[in-house]
Amino acid sequence: MSGAVSLRRQILLSLGIMVAGVILLSIVGSYVFYAVASTLAPGSISETWVPSGLELLWMVVTLLAALCIAGYVGVRLSRRILTPLNSVAHSLREIAQGNLQARAAPDDRALGETGQLVRDFNAMAERLQSVTREQQFWNAAVAHELRTPVTILRGRLQGLAEGVFAPSAETFQGLLRQVEGLGRLIEDLRVLSLNDSDHLQLDLASSCPAEGLTTTVQAFASRLQARGFEVQLQLDEQTLVVCDEFRLRQSLAALLENALAHADPGLLRIEAGVVAGSYQLSVTDNGPGIDAELAAQVFEAFRRGEPSRSRHSGGSGLGLAVVKAIALAHGGQARCEQAGSGTRFVVQLPLTN
Repeated sequence: MSGAVSLRRQILLSLGIMVAGVILLSIVGSYVFYAVASTLAPGSISETWVPSGLELLWMVVTLLAALCIAGYVGVRLSRRILTPLNSVAHSLREIAQGNLQARAAPDDRALGETGQLVRDFNAMAERLQSVTREQQFWNAAVAHELRTPVTILRGRLQGLAEGVFAPSAETFQGLLRQVEGLGRLIEDLRVLSLNDSDHLQLDLASSCPAEGLTTTVQAFASRLQARGFEVQLQLDEQTLVVCDEFRLRQSLAALLENALAHADPGLLRIEAGVVAGSYQLSVTDNGPGIDAELAAQVFEAFRRGEPSRSRHSGGSGLGLAVVKAIALAHGGQARCEQAGSGTRFVVQLPLTN
């Protein structure tokens, strides 16, 4: 094991040193004992197989010394093995009782495998705590996104039932918009859930996506015009791509919804074609741009810009996460980059899968 002595090697080394020490103690000590005894007290050495009193004393002393050596090696070795294991066991009990901040204490003296166990356990505990925080954040965010349209629907329907509001086409259109918003939110959550569980199915086929993308842009034309956007459409109508056209149109719709919610009115360039050996769909706005720090997180679910601006602009905060999920499911990627004073969102797909 790189950077650490393995547990097996350390055990063998410690036991080898202990055995060698006991053997040396017995052999060398016996030579010394008989040399001294034969010189100073020759009569104390037994001439039969029955040891004398002095020899028995030497045997007891040698045995005690050997036991001390074995005990010292055993205690030292077991401490280096058991201390990190006990720390992991204690932290496991803490986590089982709900304390996700519990961590095993690292020990520089821990042997290879036990030290690695501590590091792996702490990494697992950190990941578990992070997943739990993310789950709590998701629950709160989903509840927040659902509460507003449900509250509006309930208030309007209650008003209609009690005669406070007069039934009109405008009222029903408003209710329908809230229902459509709920439908988009539910579909976005479904896509992200399928992606997280690796069950996002794609209906792949070789086709030219230009016609479907044009239809999607046309569906947004009135809303984009009302917001003051001038759409510049540039699509490659010749290249065939192996992709799920429905999901690709869904990605474009999410990017257009994002532009409606956050981009400044002005030129909106929508481009699709082959770039550097891959098929790229991009939406470029005219501002106000995104900070580099936020650009790295913008495709995460419920990650929006400055809070007050997000509240003013609306949106569920799921659209760009769906774009990334669809790109990854195709084996591609999604990215956000600066484009002058504006921002370019790019969905990059391989030409073949």
